[in-house]
Amino acid sequence: MTQRLALVTGGLHRVGAAIAARLAREGYALALHKHSLAEPDAVLVEALAETGAGNRHFTADLSDPAAVDALVPQVIDAFGRAPDLLVNNAALFAEGEWQGLTQPGLAAMMQLNLHAPVMLAKALVAHAGEGQRPAIVNIVDQRVAHPVPDQIAYSLSKSALWQATATLAVAFGGAARVNAVAPGLTIPTDDYSEAQVERLAALMPLGALPTPAQIADAVAWLARAEAVTGQTIFVDGGAHLAPMGRDFVRLGRD
Repeated sequence: MTQRLALVTGGLHRVGAAIAARLAREGYALALHKHSLAEPDAVLVEALAETGAGNRHFTADLSDPAAVDALVPQVIDAFGRAPDLLVNNAALFAEGEWQGLTQPGLAAMMQLNLHAPVMLAKALVAHAGEGQRPAIVNIVDQRVAHPVPDQIAYSLSKSALWQATATLAVAFGGAARVNAVAPGLTIPTDDYSEAQVERLAALMPLGALPTPAQIADAVAWLARAEAVTGQTIFVDGGAHLAPMGRDFVRLGRD
């Protein structure tokens, strides 16, 4: 039996590295995309050493449509076959509310967070081998259930990718399965204090924030859930169940 192959965009760092590590342990060979050459996070290095999973790194600027179009063919050239799984994890993030929204800023956000995932999905299905039905998992955001006014271009792009998940599931039909995972706050940046993170965790219905490994669990399950398409799993401690009003970074501050 041919080893399964997964293409993970933004797969060397943060949540992407956790997803790639889990997929290595699930028996996948890995095509790991990154915007620029970089060393993978320790969690991924450990998983690759433990499993011996075959892996190749691919550098591509997903803000460039030509680079997006070239990525799946490059993976096929390297591995001799199309991936069985595409995880659209790479994302562009930017602060800003509607007053500062510009056409170039919105276009850049939509290119990387919507156009690139959709076009990669198209390329994967177009290049799938005979009898191959690939799985596609889009990483969106829990805010799609209850939009907030913060990071407006990012929020719009993730909402669009969320809707694209169901639309592509219908469009591809039996040719591919398309699902999404919607994380909540997972790896806080330096913008958060330790006390704020604790308060935010306490606000969640489950009393805790999700971990990268838990997001990876959801991706791995969707990858093998052969009867599931067009669905979104919220991995957010329950944050999507009620409106928060603002982005996490603005909540629970001192």
